[in-house]
Amino acid sequence: QGNVVQSGGGSVQIGGSLRLSCTTSGYTYNSNCVAWFRQAPGKEREGVAGIYTGSSQTLYDDSVEGRFTISQDNAKNTVYLQMNSLQPEDTAMYYCAARWGRICRDDILLTDSAYNYWGQGTQVTVSS
Repeated sequence: QGNVVQSGGGSVQIGGSLRLSCTTSGYTYNSNCVAWFRQAPGKEREGVAGIYTGSSQTLYDDSVEGRFTISQDNAKNTVYLQMNSLQPEDTAMYYCAARWGRICRDDILLTDSAYNYWGQGTQVTVSS
């Protein structure tokens, strides 16, 4: 049985930085899709950044391109989301998700319905 555990997040001022961590277990780490999603109050969940752990291929939503970086540490089975130049519109609950037991494709990296294991969520708040 797979498990996804998140850490990081918190409150930061406009222009600040935060790093989220996502540690997975229970499944073979390689050859998986792992992605970060977020959901703000009253809004739908949206994909932020995704990575194919087999090749380290990444994909970003336009809203975070150039500000956020998704990366991985294979030895720790951990995926990170480094968030820089944070803005109030980045305020949301952030979720890490993993797609296990299914082929990873770049066209589904930011599609929430493609993921079958989810972390517990962590709040990110950006204020002035």
